[in-house]
Amino acid sequence: MRKGALLTASLLLPAAMAFSAGFQINVQGVRQLAMGGTGVATPWDVSTLFYNPAGLSSLRSMQAYGSVSFLLVRTSYVQTPTYGYREDAKPGFYTPFNLYVGGPLRQNDRIGVGIGIYTPFGSGITWDDNWEGKFVTQSVKLQSFFIQPTVSYKISDAVSIGAGFVYALGKVELNRALPVQDASGRDATASLEGGANGIGFNAGIQVRASESIRLGLTYRSQVNMEVDKGDATFNVPSSLRPNFPNTSFSSELPLPSVTTLGIAYKPIDDLTLQFDVNYVGWSAYKSLKFDYEHNTSVLQDTEAPRNYENKATFRLGAHYMINDRISVMAGGAYDPTPVADNYVSPDLPDANHWTASAGATFRINEQWSALGALEYNTTVKRNSVYLPDNFAGRYQTKVLVPSIGVTYDF
Repeated sequence: MRKGALLTASLLLPAAMAFSAGFQINVQGVRQLAMGGTGVATPWDVSTLFYNPAGLSSLRSMQAYGSVSFLLVRTSYVQTPTYGYREDAKPGFYTPFNLYVGGPLRQNDRIGVGIGIYTPFGSGITWDDNWEGKFVTQSVKLQSFFIQPTVSYKISDAVSIGAGFVYALGKVELNRALPVQDASGRDATASLEGGANGIGFNAGIQVRASESIRLGLTYRSQVNMEVDKGDATFNVPSSLRPNFPNTSFSSELPLPSVTTLGIAYKPIDDLTLQFDVNYVGWSAYKSLKFDYEHNTSVLQDTEAPRNYENKATFRLGAHYMINDRISVMAGGAYDPTPVADNYVSPDLPDANHWTASAGATFRINEQWSALGALEYNTTVKRNSVYLPDNFAGRYQTKVLVPSIGVTYDF
């Protein structure tokens, strides 16, 4: 009984992990996605509202932007240390989207304004209900989007600054089996579902150091997603219901801050090379607390250590203009995992990421442009253990991300 209670009380842990690492999606701009996720130093289009809000006042005119990405995710598990049992998670398919409107108030105006709705966190994972790790997790689903009104000011022809307020909304759903069976031998289950919200900001500066070099620096603040009155539902034998009452829960899930330094260099007029470094404040995950509204002798509030580490991600991209209407892009990135070996769970089997990407843009006419990109992301194979449940294994995740978008210049 006590073992079942501890497993149940720790069910919320995947919710915090679902807002991090392998569930952070960097698809806020199609052109930038094609260039390895770089875009802090150059205001390519109105998606600069996310990458560096300082660039908003440097656009030629007001612009509307819409894009959608199609994340195709496959994750595999092999039991260790014997390398015998194998399980593949069900293929995942997710569609994060981005909408932006913004630019200078008037032509050659020093002030730019805009608003963006984008999806920086999302995805999920679903295992077979009866797989070996069913008492750790069966499925995790996450949806989130950020709303960011933004203002930018061009101090001079060389320097721009900008900042935006962020209001974040999210929803998470988690399911797992409990090591208790009913009279017919079916496992008891636990399901947690809740909405979350939080606030933060995004600020940056862009500097044109010379005709061929641009610099950018941004800071996206930590956002504490507060879950209040989430629903905890337990399907257990009738004799255990007093110990596992359906109740509500609350928690606070920190989304890490991101500081990015970028440089763009034009060796020739038609070619731009970009390099960005993201420093992500994963250490916000020191521990996580969960508060159930109704406690019993076995269903208690919990505090679990996470001990994530801050990490730097390195991104490189290139943009080449074939002519006035067509451009092509390519890039790549290395994103080291912040998750320690002893905390790698099948809820988030994260490891070091390598990505490669490419894309193109086509200017249809004076107002309309079309954008397309394709990214391939793979983690290295990682042997690890999840100590809270003593669940060991080797994981690997592969993600294919086609993206499309359109822009309209007013």
